Amino acid sequence: MPAPADGAGGRRTPGAWRPATLAIGAAWVACVAVLLALGVWQVERRAWKLDLIDRVERRVHAAPVPVPQRAAWPAVNRNDDEYKRVTLSGRFLNDGETLVQALTIEGPGYWVLTPLQTTEGVVLVNRGFVPSDRRDRASRGAGNPDGAVSVTGLLRLSEPGGGFLRHNDPQANRWYSRDVAAIAAARGLQDVAPYFVDADATPNPGGFPIGGLTVIAFPNNHLVYALTWFTLALMLAGAGVQRLHRARGEAGAAAAQDAEWDHRQQGMRGHEASSL
Repeated sequence: MPAPADGAGGRRTPGAWRPATLAIGAAWVACVAVLLALGVWQVERRAWKLDLIDRVERRVHAAPVPVPQRAAWPAVNRNDDEYKRVTLSGRFLNDGETLVQALTIEGPGYWVLTPLQTTEGVVLVNRGFVPSDRRDRASRGAGNPDGAVSVTGLLRLSEPGGGFLRHNDPQANRWYSRDVAAIAAARGLQDVAPYFVDADATPNPGGFPIGGLTVIAFPNNHLVYALTWFTLALMLAGAGVQRLHRARGEAGAAAAQDAEWDHRQQGMRGHEASSL
């Protein structure tokens, strides 16, 4: 039988493999802990998302309330106000209209954002969608009222910067998002609310713009993500346990080999002693 790996005196050193095994085991446990933490985080995110969806649904279907007045503008925030159903009155400043590129169920075209002068200041109103052939305001003259109007819709927060991979270009009058501050600056508007209002589906004279096209959709894949992380943690933990059993088996086999080697060595020493 071949001799075991040499340690001091020709024997295998007991536990020589332990430091490396412990290091691998610690890394394995850390990975499992990280995967479990990610799963728990996704469960928490799912609870938050469900609460958000519930709050938005209640706001959208609630009775409309007046828009936040000027004194309350600094306190307007996404958590408490976005998608709140609101009403406001004033006079449209049609010359300050801004077209923002849009893709809707009606097809590609533009959102029509028009400043509404109120007693508290100016509020941008997304009056709705127009197709490209209605881009020119003169082509929808019937839908541009000059007198006092009342608007009901959903309060939305500003969308600064632009769209995905496309930045707003005020100099060229190209807009890809409803950036309230940038539009106000480009149109020379003063005392502008930090939000805009998506008008509801109340028909406009002439049929354009088409309101009520606000898309309210919140992706909620957190349960799938949580199950994925938990499954990966379970698989990794199972592989670790399997590897531990294999390591124990290998250690047991090595111990048996060491015992047999010791027995043979003792037998050889006994034979030498009897020969003397």
